Amino acid sequence: MLEPVIRAGQTYTLPRDLQRDVALRFWFAPEHEVFVALDGGHALGTYFLRANQHGGGAHVANCGYITASDAEHRGVGRAMCAHSLEQARSRGFRAMQFNFVVSTNERAVQLWQRFGFEIVGRLPHAFCHPQRGYVDAYVMYLQLDR
Repeated sequence: MLEPVIRAGQTYTLPRDLQRDVALRFWFAPEHEVFVALDGGHALGTYFLRANQHGGGAHVANCGYITASDAEHRGVGRAMCAHSLEQARSRGFRAMQFNFVVSTNERAVQLWQRFGFEIVGRLPHAFCHPQRGYVDAYVMYLQLDR
C-alpha cells in the first residue's frame, strides 16, 4: 500500500526510490501509533498518529495517511481522518497540524478543510512534484479542544 504512493512522489517528501525496509521503518517508527482501515480483512488504508513536536509542542498531534489505490473514492480517507481526530482527542491532544500538505493534492486539501482544518501557512515552491515541477505546500491546523 505504501509503495505506489512513495514511488509516485506526488504527496510525501520521501525519496521515490526508498527501499521497502526503510519505508516500513519510517511508517512504523516507535513514535508512530499506526492504524489500518480494513474491509473483511482487506487493507483499504493506513495512517499514523504522533505528537507533532516534543516538549512544549507535544500537545499538537500529527498524522500521515495513505489510501490503497484500489480503495480510492470510497470514503476511506474521510473515515481515517474522522478516526484520527477521535483518537487524538482521546489521547489528550489539543490540536492537529499537518506540516507539509502538497498543494496539488487537492482532494486531501479539500477533505481536511471539510473537517475544519485551516491553511495557516503557505510554503512557496517547497515541493518538487514529478510532473508539475515546484509547487507550494501548506501547513494546515485544527484546534481540537474547542
